[in-house]
Amino acid sequence: MDVANLPQLVRNAERLNEVVSVLLRYGLAPWLRDVPAQWVQKLLRTSGGESISELEEPVRIRMALVELGTTFVKLGQMLSTRADLIGPDLAAELAKLQSETPPDPPEVVVGMIAQELGGSPAEIFQSFDEHAIASASIGQVHEARLRSGQSVVVKVQHAGIETKIRNDLEILVELAKIAESNSSYLAQYQPVATTKEFRQTLENELDFRIEQRSLERFRSNFADDATAHFPMPYASESSQRVLTMEKLEGISVSCRADLVASGYDLAEVARRGAELFLKMVFRHRFYHADPHPGNLMVLDGGVIGVLDGGMVGHLSDTMVEQIEDLLIAAFDRDSKRMVDAVIAIGQPPADLDKRALLRDLERFLDDYGSRSVDEIDTTAVINDFTDIIRSYQIILPSEVTLLLKMVAMLKGTATQLSPQFSLEELLEPYRIEAIRNRLSPQRLWKQLVATHRDWTHLIQSLPDDAADIIGRMRVGSFDVHLDHRNLGTIVNRLVMGILAAALFVGSTQLWSSNVAPRFHGVSVPGILGTAIAIYLGSQVIRAIKRSGDLRDRH
Repeated sequence: MDVANLPQLVRNAERLNEVVSVLLRYGLAPWLRDVPAQWVQKLLRTSGGESISELEEPVRIRMALVELGTTFVKLGQMLSTRADLIGPDLAAELAKLQSETPPDPPEVVVGMIAQELGGSPAEIFQSFDEHAIASASIGQVHEARLRSGQSVVVKVQHAGIETKIRNDLEILVELAKIAESNSSYLAQYQPVATTKEFRQTLENELDFRIEQRSLERFRSNFADDATAHFPMPYASESSQRVLTMEKLEGISVSCRADLVASGYDLAEVARRGAELFLKMVFRHRFYHADPHPGNLMVLDGGVIGVLDGGMVGHLSDTMVEQIEDLLIAAFDRDSKRMVDAVIAIGQPPADLDKRALLRDLERFLDDYGSRSVDEIDTTAVINDFTDIIRSYQIILPSEVTLLLKMVAMLKGTATQLSPQFSLEELLEPYRIEAIRNRLSPQRLWKQLVATHRDWTHLIQSLPDDAADIIGRMRVGSFDVHLDHRNLGTIVNRLVMGILAAALFVGSTQLWSSNVAPRFHGVSVPGILGTAIAIYLGSQVIRAIKRSGDLRDRH
């Protein structure tokens, strides 16, 4: 990209000028001073803001994002989950960002519904309240009633918001490129990759069909759980920019006094709500990532109702196992294993000082390990752990940082209901289950099957690879790569190694299949072949150690 001309942003020049002006006025873009663009230099010379400079940097960043509008507020909210990149202090400040936006006028809402659903609200619904009951950055919510009489809420996207967000996203990507190329400090935090990830996340939020599918998946996952309820989406009254879903009737978790007045056991509500989210993570690998009090309700019978499926997290089986390894190491106060788990999960720098990291994690575990469960603050644990990770420039996957943010928010919501709530006690059964799973025959069998599959693939590909190597040697095209006087020895080892591997895999299959003849119930061909393969393999290892011919036993 030619930063002097910025050709990709010409059509967004006015908005870009506004963005850079705000960043400079709040003193947040020193890396732009090196950009050889005359209009940037002019802004630098005329920028003021003496009163702003008295504010702490995290506060200035939050205020600048609010002033820049929807896209940047969303960026701040996303970055509030990346304490490993920006630090716990800034993450905590950005967590204060709210997405409140004035609602669109009724006539605009009616036009959007007609455009998306092919008919006016009066034609689609039995009744529709044109005045929004809530309005956030992407859309606003209206109460309505289906033709069947079912009470629903209708989420309608703000008119024109998609175009505005996409323009802002383009500006953000280009500014990230400038930052990464002009600041070695910022480059280590991968601003371009982070911005592109944010763009994908925000573009997903613009498509309400994704939230509809998330709600359907949650309902399917908890279909047999009478203690949890997710609103039903109505596909025929929904589209990319309109989402119609069941209206839940209950008491919001944010209304603690109302819950107490209704006679609910708040400790039990907190426990069941937390268990619900832990099941999402450890059972389903798909979880609601925004458990703030406004998104949770207590329905009749103490059922936990969960609203807003727009922010969700996905975890692979491998990621869950890595998280469980970290959890087991933390509970067992095994700092060495914890270092290994951190390195396995994150992206460490090439010059990582493992010894120093080990010492810091030992101190971390000693500090919290010496406290009782009642004295441990989960949010403080997560912040301190993230601070250590960030100090060593280890970048965690976004799936992990989002999960950590969710856990901290879940802890805060549960503690708001019951100050004595302990998330650590609820995590203990999952730690025990994780240990059991690692020793289960099913898991060991899966690993064996996967290993067998890898070996089978290797054996199947080796003949073609060996034939290709020999063919190249015959025509003389391999001599550039093999300039070695002991080529015969190398070929001997290669052939013997292939033979030993093939014999081992084939014999173990004969053994496992119990192929006759058998002696005391054990396949004789299988056990003999395995023994010969092990012998040949040991000969290869001996020859390699001695750097001699396999046929030379002296």
